[in-house]
Amino acid sequence: MTEATEQFFAALPARAPEVLRAPVTGTLRIDLSGGGHTEHWLVRMRPGAAEVGQGPDPADAVWYCGVNLFDRLVTGQTQSISAVFRNESTYTGDVVLFLAFRRFFPPPPGTRDPREVAREHVRRIR
Repeated sequence: MTEATEQFFAALPARAPEVLRAPVTGTLRIDLSGGGHTEHWLVRMRPGAAEVGQGPDPADAVWYCGVNLFDRLVTGQTQSISAVFRNESTYTGDVVLFLAFRRFFPPPPGTRDPREVAREHVRRIR
């Protein structure tokens, strides 16, 4: 596993209060495969909190993803929903957990919040 992926999982509990505001509760298992083996990450989510663990325990949803793809996700180089639509990864179970979890991924490099762009535009024309 890459350092970026390890740092991503390590930071999840601290970031959960800002990311998990909706009433989402459940466990997502992320199966990362590469190099002939699979690592199992468990993310237990509830409003404002996330716990991270490892192991092949049962979960409400399972996301199967390659290590290289997940590294691109945690660095903002690709988007999770696009990866599922392109069949680069698969997902089974409660889709609400996937939609909540994807908010942990960073935006693509150079992306700006459109609201901030609009505010800057308004300031310039005044």
